[in-house]
Amino acid sequence: MPHIRMIDSEADALTELTLQQQRDSARFYDLLLDEIDRAAICERSQIAPDVVTMGSSVTFVDEKSGAKRTVRLVYPADADIAEGRMSILTPVGAGLIGLSVGQSINWPDRGGIEHCLTIISVDQPE
Repeated sequence: MPHIRMIDSEADALTELTLQQQRDSARFYDLLLDEIDRAAICERSQIAPDVVTMGSSVTFVDEKSGAKRTVRLVYPADADIAEGRMSILTPVGAGLIGLSVGQSINWPDRGGIEHCLTIISVDQPE
């Protein structure tokens, strides 16, 4: 590995940023695991078409801002937010999984600010 140099204040800031991300991620992953634990686990044939599952295209509204958004919920390797493919391992993605049309959830964003997300429509992949 080549020798590198960093400015001390930037190294400190990057260290703090990295440590904060680790803390935030741990909290977020705990939220996702809690969602899995509280879910009723069913076979695919038992899930109604209006339920958000992996691969679903879901339109939701952030009740706080009024912003409406449509995304396809995918695994991290397939994520590309510019193409509308949102990873399940994002705060919003984890908050959407398992909800059905008309349901809402209060869920934190990456900054810890809670938003109320309401499902407007769900389209399943063919």
